[in-house]
Amino acid sequence: MLAPMQGLTNSALRRLYLQKYQPDLVFTEFVRVQAQTRKRVAKNELSDMQDHSAVAPLVVQLIGNDPEALADAALLLQAQGIQHINLNLGCPYGRMTTGATGGELLRQPQRLALMLKALRRVCRGSFSVKCRAGYEDLLQWQSLLPLFEESAVDFIVLHPRTVAQRYNGTADHRISAAMAAATSLPVIANGDINSPQAARTLLTRTGVAGLMIGRGALADPMIFQRIRGTAPLEVDPAQRRRDLGLFIGDLWPDYLQKFCGERQALMKIKDVLNFIPDVDLQRDLGKLKRTTSGAAFLARLQHTFPV
Repeated sequence: MLAPMQGLTNSALRRLYLQKYQPDLVFTEFVRVQAQTRKRVAKNELSDMQDHSAVAPLVVQLIGNDPEALADAALLLQAQGIQHINLNLGCPYGRMTTGATGGELLRQPQRLALMLKALRRVCRGSFSVKCRAGYEDLLQWQSLLPLFEESAVDFIVLHPRTVAQRYNGTADHRISAAMAAATSLPVIANGDINSPQAARTLLTRTGVAGLMIGRGALADPMIFQRIRGTAPLEVDPAQRRRDLGLFIGDLWPDYLQKFCGERQALMKIKDVLNFIPDVDLQRDLGKLKRTTSGAAFLARLQHTFPV
């Protein structure tokens, strides 16, 4: 799975991955569900979902805190043809003006249970959750798991850090293995999966049902094919540069179209570069990020990431 990454996994990025790099499914950025308005979901977010025309499933990730509003949003999305709903229980910055959302909800299990039941009641297709191992305790998943099982979620995406950790430290996939062993629900491992070798190890040693990859797929868009064995598992640094140059170059014209102009497209594509974790490329990525026009960006891209 291509992970939901806020500010990044818009329809243009998702389309490129599905056309060229072949994740089995993709997620939207989290969609804010408004409890204070009947619209529930913003028009621009609905429009972004409607751009999806691939055979591979699109999972819409919701973030909110009101059971009724979340259920209304799920019904609205299903009326628009969306078949797969996910609830964000992992965002470490999940507080809106109307209350706690995302990972903050792990501190409110009774409220969370109501939200899960409300969504399961209306979701005709798949309904899943993406969560942290706990709010402050890495073992909190043990008390959360019965809530997920009783609500009959279709799968759990687990990022084995606490909410309090944010993105510090490392994801402890011993917890992924423990959860997979403790439930019949499919568990999807997420967090710090930055190489196809690490991905294959997780699949073979932890008992998880699948993988969700975010930053690792930005650094190496071919990672999904490498895991499957349809692309070389290891490539030399020069080929990695060419692969990344092709990815960024292919993204540029789609961003120009989606974001209505060079300035906005440049800002958005620099956001993608900010999340590429490959330490060996940071100097050249920095040069790309300092460009101030589309022409300069493309010239620098061709020079530093020649294809």
